[in-house]
Amino acid sequence: MKHLFLLIFLLTFVFAPCFAKQKPNIIILFADDMGYGDLGITGHPTIRTPNLDQMAMEGMRWSNFYSVSPACTASRYGLLTGRYPGRSGFGWVLNPDSPRGIHPKELTLAEGLKSQGYATAMFGKWHLGTTKPEFLPLQNGFDEYVGLPYSNDMIPPKWPDIALMSGNDTLELNPDQTKLTQLYTDRAIQFMEKNRDQPFFIYLPYAMPHVPLFPGKAYQGKSRRGLYGDVIEEIDASVGQILAYLKANGLAENTLVWFTSDNGPWIIKGDQAGSAGLFRDGKGSTWEGGQREPSIAWWPGTIAAGSVEMNLGATKDIYATAMQLGGAKVPTDRIVDGVNLSGNLNPNFGAKANSETFFYFGFDNTVFAVRQGKWKLHIRTNSQTGESYFLDPLPLLFDLDTDPSEKYNLAAANPEMVKQLEELIQKFNAEAAANPSFYDKDGSTPN
Repeated sequence: MKHLFLLIFLLTFVFAPCFAKQKPNIIILFADDMGYGDLGITGHPTIRTPNLDQMAMEGMRWSNFYSVSPACTASRYGLLTGRYPGRSGFGWVLNPDSPRGIHPKELTLAEGLKSQGYATAMFGKWHLGTTKPEFLPLQNGFDEYVGLPYSNDMIPPKWPDIALMSGNDTLELNPDQTKLTQLYTDRAIQFMEKNRDQPFFIYLPYAMPHVPLFPGKAYQGKSRRGLYGDVIEEIDASVGQILAYLKANGLAENTLVWFTSDNGPWIIKGDQAGSAGLFRDGKGSTWEGGQREPSIAWWPGTIAAGSVEMNLGATKDIYATAMQLGGAKVPTDRIVDGVNLSGNLNPNFGAKANSETFFYFGFDNTVFAVRQGKWKLHIRTNSQTGESYFLDPLPLLFDLDTDPSEKYNLAAANPEMVKQLEELIQKFNAEAAANPSFYDKDGSTPN
């Protein structure tokens, strides 16, 4: 009996680290044009988001989390490569006839995780190139793909028929978009069921709430916020279905789910657009409303329930974090801007990331602004509304801790901080010029 206890102790000692280091499943839920203020937990008075609110109460809500771009394509590039959009070699929004897409030399998150034995799938909006095979998900690390190749408004008469794709094939043209959110949710659950005995990675970029708005029939007319509220409440229900599946099937404690949005609300669309809450402007803008996003990380038993992270984080950091957790190596033959945030999620993973600098990229994929700690400096500004908020000359300086709405320009009173932040931008621009995109290096098809 004594020998039996000794054997059990030794086996526990030997194998416990293996279980502790089990690769987690990773799910990224990515809304399209959702504003910071569109959730109940971030203050919306009439849109009901009980599942996302509960997700935040069971996980971690980030209060200073950014998308790397205020536009569709560039933001997706940053999420899947961990790199700022200025490194992509293409514009911030790719049209259906754009000659460029994601470069084959980029290492996507799906490719990195797949190399570590993950089953990988994407259900939703891609928007990283045309329907040429080399630009599509299956050629960029995903085992399965169902979704639209670009935005849901890129349809006739301006553009050709939009395809609902499965892999590299077309399922149907101009699909009924009221069915898309539920279709993507169902496919994600089917994929989890099929791959529950191995690590899996699911990327689910919803088509909504990008205009035109198409809530599912069960959600039409249900929200007090109107059509926009209907699509947000359906997304909330989708999140609820996915989390419920994980809980019911014993997968929750080994799954990191991260919810955020690609950019802020499309405010020129009036009541069909969302709200950036207390932040200025929206989509297409490097003001806070264009890029500061709702963000929730959920991992029961690993992330402390009800925690709020106030340190800076961004979609580029999800890349570095997921690669680290999945055992994949972040490439060293190119600059990867993402920072590993696993220590922010749980101190057992290591120290918290101390990244206080974030660059904001505008419509030409160049730096318009920079944040370091609480300070933000604009050297260029842009708004889709055409509005100029300040008569003051550029640059503009704001203290985001005391003035998150960017109302009070402090540049004249803080010339040394202005100079310090201008030098940060100059240093970044010099480094970027010395490390051109893969397109610029190999002389591929012009932009």
